[in-house]
Amino acid sequence: MHLKSRTRQYALYTMLAPYLLGTLLLVIVPTLIAVGLAFTTYDGFSAPTWTGLDNFVFIGQYNAFLYAVRNTVGFIVLAVPLRLLAMLALALLLRARRRGGNLYRVAVYLPTIIPDIAYALLWTWIFNPVFGPVNIILPALGLPAPAWMVNRNTTGIILLIMSLFQVGEGFVVLLAALADIPAAYSDSAALDGATSWQIFRYITFPLLRPWLALLTFRDIVVGSQAIFTPAFIMMGGERAYAAWFLPQMLYEEAFGRFRFGVASAVMVVWLLTAGLLLALAYRVVRGWGYADDLL
Repeated sequence: MHLKSRTRQYALYTMLAPYLLGTLLLVIVPTLIAVGLAFTTYDGFSAPTWTGLDNFVFIGQYNAFLYAVRNTVGFIVLAVPLRLLAMLALALLLRARRRGGNLYRVAVYLPTIIPDIAYALLWTWIFNPVFGPVNIILPALGLPAPAWMVNRNTTGIILLIMSLFQVGEGFVVLLAALADIPAAYSDSAALDGATSWQIFRYITFPLLRPWLALLTFRDIVVGSQAIFTPAFIMMGGERAYAAWFLPQMLYEEAFGRFRFGVASAVMVVWLLTAGLLLALAYRVVRGWGYADDLL
């Protein structure tokens, strides 16, 4: 039995080895190099020169950086809770088997697999102020039609709306979590006179909390990265402070101005910001343990 257990462990390590090696070579090593470059002046042509904290002092006094931090944190604080609510609502709505249910589930997941560039171009057409469908529908309903793509201050709203349609991965996770909850729990509560809201509040939601916590952490990490492509496509690489995020600034400093030291400093602050948001989220969801511990 002991030999069989060790064989199973070796098999698991063998399967994990390519992913661990890829993470080491493609994530950890480049991150460590970038952290080192954050304390240097480096343009990609000459050798790095040690400058200490000069890059951090520079970006701390750089208005573009302050705008980027504000917009990135604001986007995550708004988008993550709204995305979680959308995932949960759709999973609860489409959990039951019904006619056409599979089609609806595919429709929810479909935006997730559309390439980022195609997705951004699609929304650029949707919010086109001249012939976009949004500005055709709004006047028909007696509502004002903003100049979405002309007024750059509305770009942040567009990016937030776009993010709410890419919830397919979390939707699938919550569907699986709902399917894992025994029907006997809700049936017993219903027999005792519990309402649908009470069943959700005291049975379904507590059992989903570990999955919601996982999706919260995942969205904080991925959310700020996912906005780079749509913001870059919509703005054409230009600065628009309502849609100016840390990934955009990192890209401009590194590949537009060849200030790799400054770009690395931005990345370090980005990582620290994400770590702070994760720590805050952990304090909020602390106690959202495993489902078995909640029974």
